[in-house]
Amino acid sequence: MIQNSKLVRRDSKPVYDLEERTFQFAKNVRVFVKKLPITTANIEDGKQVIRSLASTGANYIEANESFSKKDFIFRIKICRKESKESAFFLRLIKETNPVEFEDDATILFNEANELKKIFSSIAEKSK
Repeated sequence: MIQNSKLVRRDSKPVYDLEERTFQFAKNVRVFVKKLPITTANIEDGKQVIRSLASTGANYIEANESFSKKDFIFRIKICRKESKESAFFLRLIKETNPVEFEDDATILFNEANELKKIFSSIAEKSK
């Protein structure tokens, strides 16, 4: 079963670490995709969701290292776009695979949507 990675604990205090969260999410999706039945659709959808998730995390790191506010907002908007794409492919995987994969796919789909909302909020507040 896949676990949600919203909180990273340091010194027993909950800390929201979006960089770590995007990394754990990408890792969880890779583990999930490996468990799917080997079909042409799953191979292609798996590649797409892995790419979009890696891009989400990488662009968030780039945003944190940006040279300007404009660059920061641009990178955050890419994170939002890639999160939306990830949610699309996770939904597609969820709805086209056996029911035994539904719970994990739902958790991952919900996380992609939460990340999209977080990046939307960051973009909006950064204007």
